[in-house]
Amino acid sequence: ELKDTGWQELPGCQAVCGTGCDISSAISEYYDPHYVRVRAQAGPLVSPWSHTLEMVPEYVAEIGPPRLELQSTDGVVKVKVFPPEENESKKMWINDLSFKYNLVFWENSSHAQLQNKNVFPVDTIDDLAPNSTYCFKVQANLPMDGKQGWFSPISCVKTTQKAVDDLCATNLSVLALNMNFHLLWNNQGNQDVTYDVQYLLGFLKKLNDDHSDKWLSVPMCENITNTQCNFTSIATTAFFYLRVQARQGHNKSCLSREVEVDPLKTNGIGPPGVRLDLSDTLLHILISPPGGAEGEVMREHYDLSYRILYWKNSSDKEVVQQKEVKQTIATVSDVSPSSLYCVKVQAFSIAYNKSSAYSQQQCIHTPAGTPLPLVIFGIFMGALLVVLLVAASLVFVFYQAYNKIKYVFFPSCQPPLNIEGFGAQLFSSPYLSAAEEPVESCCVIESMVTEEGNQIHFTDYKHSKESSRDSGNYSNDDNTSGSKGSKETLDKEMV
Repeated sequence: ELKDTGWQELPGCQAVCGTGCDISSAISEYYDPHYVRVRAQAGPLVSPWSHTLEMVPEYVAEIGPPRLELQSTDGVVKVKVFPPEENESKKMWINDLSFKYNLVFWENSSHAQLQNKNVFPVDTIDDLAPNSTYCFKVQANLPMDGKQGWFSPISCVKTTQKAVDDLCATNLSVLALNMNFHLLWNNQGNQDVTYDVQYLLGFLKKLNDDHSDKWLSVPMCENITNTQCNFTSIATTAFFYLRVQARQGHNKSCLSREVEVDPLKTNGIGPPGVRLDLSDTLLHILISPPGGAEGEVMREHYDLSYRILYWKNSSDKEVVQQKEVKQTIATVSDVSPSSLYCVKVQAFSIAYNKSSAYSQQQCIHTPAGTPLPLVIFGIFMGALLVVLLVAASLVFVFYQAYNKIKYVFFPSCQPPLNIEGFGAQLFSSPYLSAAEEPVESCCVIESMVTEEGNQIHFTDYKHSKESSRDSGNYSNDDNTSGSKGSKETLDKEMV
């Protein structure tokens, strides 16, 4: 019946007399839902199944207690924390590095006060009273999942007396501005001491291994005699730790306390640069980001904004106005002529809750300007004049072109009727070429009479061709009378 419905009996959980059962063997996937039900049996009597319990193991599972080891040496206590499932073959939380460990400790006395500290798997607790017993317990947490684990069993250890060494570097501090980093420390009056500055990458402390042999020397800060070091070359965006090792001779050395450096949190933002410019009635504010041209890391990671304060410097009460911009260029409109305006700018980052000091005050004097209505009127009149000149030029060009076209193709005066039909050729335009007119060949016959005989000699005179345009000076009547006159003359000569 169970196989038909998909339910299975759990091995080791059959006929159990208690009120609990280990069901770990039945869990296949920690992120899948599982269903559980129970029924009671007394002899031959069997109860109905209980209400079905639905669970997702990853949600209902709690973080067990980690294991803690303590070691007291030279006035400090070294702690080593092992993850809750260190010896389990099948783990609920595969990534042990995701755990955050909360260490609670107190002095074992009647007036004990609890202290909390977030520690790495391998860490050191200092500033403890010497020759005193301290008790510790630790829990593993998953802040991203909102889970807090169980505390480990309490372990106690007695501290030792810390040896006084006037060789160690003390009072380590970090100065950082615009991603330029310096480590400063104090010496204790020794003149023949050299220092080595060492760093440890932060992620190494998250590992469960001992990292004492993974410290590296900071470049340009090895075997130095001064008490400062520029470690900008190693300051990227990942956090790390610094310490100073003091040496005297070949056998004596001392390590300082460690300093944690998170570059983007430790760094300070310097004031931006400001330059002012004027155009017409606008005041332009040009901003140079903090760090100058080499401050690219700051611009990328801080997402800088700028707070601008500006005011008109006059005998009246100064009214300071403010505006915030993301760009490095800002504009203030409607500035008054012949006035002194002053500006100062502050850079800030909302993401890191950091802000710079204000830049030095920059001022600029606006020139004496023409009243705005006159400027607008002058611009309008100039534009109107240009439009009229262009329009007049276009009208003149089109008018000339129209006259030429009309004169060529549509002349206003017509030629006389006696010329218009001459030679069957129309003269519609003086610019159009005309075909050559046919011309008649004419000759004049002259006769001479001599006394010696009645013989007549004829001489032909050939006339050259004339243009039909020349014949326009004579009428048809003239031609007729001319012909008659020539005939009478010829008859007289023949007689």
